[in-house]
Amino acid sequence: MREIVLDTETTGFEPSEGHRIVEIGAVELWNHLPTGKTFHQYINPERGMPDEAFGVHGIGPDLLTQPRAPRPGEITLRDKPVFSLVARNFLDFVGDAKLVIHNATFDMKFLNAELGWLGLPALPLEQSIDTLAMARKKFPGSPATLDALCRRFSVDNSSRDKHGALLDSEILAEVYLELIGGRQPDLVLASGSRGTTGPSGRSGAGSEWRPRPRPTALPSRLTQEETAAHAAFVEGLGDGALWKEFS
Repeated sequence: MREIVLDTETTGFEPSEGHRIVEIGAVELWNHLPTGKTFHQYINPERGMPDEAFGVHGIGPDLLTQPRAPRPGEITLRDKPVFSLVARNFLDFVGDAKLVIHNATFDMKFLNAELGWLGLPALPLEQSIDTLAMARKKFPGSPATLDALCRRFSVDNSSRDKHGALLDSEILAEVYLELIGGRQPDLVLASGSRGTTGPSGRSGAGSEWRPRPRPTALPSRLTQEETAAHAAFVEGLGDGALWKEFS
């Protein structure tokens, strides 16, 4: 089963008000195990960056009302591709996989707005799995933010000074696996030595392992003397010996 853990960063809360996506980050899971494949793209939103949004993710100082040079670690956006240039690669990466998103309605709203402006098909909401809804159902009345869930599950989020789509996706992948019962909820072996393959020939996580009979039986470890001694012992038990009924 292929799943994509996904997050976006935006210029605001509503695409209907002209807000746009500025970053997409996604992590691939196969049978609930990370494959190492990711998708990450900064996007030129073709508009300014509100101070409030910049305070959340720190992306796009060159698009602020009063643009300035980037400080260490800050990402500029004027030189990044627009969404129309990355849409196809994004859709190809996602495919028909389930999309694991924290507050899925928000990200799906923006993704479908961007796709709609290009005349591309929308991603069905039922294709998404909302970890925010999962957390609220599992822990009613408790905080369900990503940071709160990291604390609950002892997931390291110490590098999360600001929101970032790829980092948040990697953290959410760990949280999601805890929400569904741990890293191996189906008790499927995680080792790549199983001899199984996943998509694109990746070994280790593609299908459930099952024991198989040996193609050739192992040779007996008994010596000829031991075999002869055992036969003589059984013979000495007499015709009524229980052993003879099953030998």
